[in-house]
Amino acid sequence: MDSHEVRRQWADRSGEYSPTYYAHYGSDATSELVRSLLERHVEFDASVLEVGCNAGRHLAELAAAGFTDLTGVDLNADALDVLAETYPDLAADGTFHAASIEEFVTDLDDDAFDVVFSVETLQHIHPDSTWVFDDIARIAGELLVTVENESGEAGTVNYVDDDLPLYYRDWNEVFSERGMTEVESTTGKRDTIRVFRPPE
Repeated sequence: MDSHEVRRQWADRSGEYSPTYYAHYGSDATSELVRSLLERHVEFDASVLEVGCNAGRHLAELAAAGFTDLTGVDLNADALDVLAETYPDLAADGTFHAASIEEFVTDLDDDAFDVVFSVETLQHIHPDSTWVFDDIARIAGELLVTVENESGEAGTVNYVDDDLPLYYRDWNEVFSERGMTEVESTTGKRDTIRVFRPPE
C-alpha cells in the first residue's frame, strides 16, 4: 500500500473510526489531557493547530476551556461537515481545512502556529511521506504535542481492521532528530503523550 492509497482510505472512511463515529463519542479523556497540557504550557490566546482534527472533539474541548485561536485540518472533507453539525460554534469561530497534512503544511511559514498537536494521526503517515515531520517541527512555534500509539516496535507496521496501516515510531527520536526537545512524556493505556519545545 503506497502513500496515495493510505490517504484515499482515510478520505473515504465510514463506519468505525469515521467522523460520525468520533462525533458520537464526543470529548474524552484524551481531549481533557490535551487541554490540561496546553493550559500548563501556553496562554489561552495561543494559535493552535490540530493535524487530523476529524470531527473536532479535541478542539471543542479547547474551545470550551477558553482557547480562542483554533485551526484544524483533516483529509476527510465529510469530517468537517460533521464538525459543523456537531460543534456549530467551533465551526463558526475556528478555521478548518479539508486537505492532507502533506498538502497543508508545505506552504506555511516557520512558526505558523504557537501549538501543533496530533492525536493518533501521525502514526498513519506512510513512510514515503515522513518528510512532512520536518514541516510539522518547523511550523510549531512554541509547542508540539503528539498523542500516538507506540505500543509496537518502532519501524514495524500494524493493520487496523486488516486495512488501515499504523506505522509504529519512536516520536521522541523522530522530533529530536529535527531539533526539538522533549520536555514531558506520559505513557497511557494505548498511547504515549509527548510534549516538545522547538530550539530557541
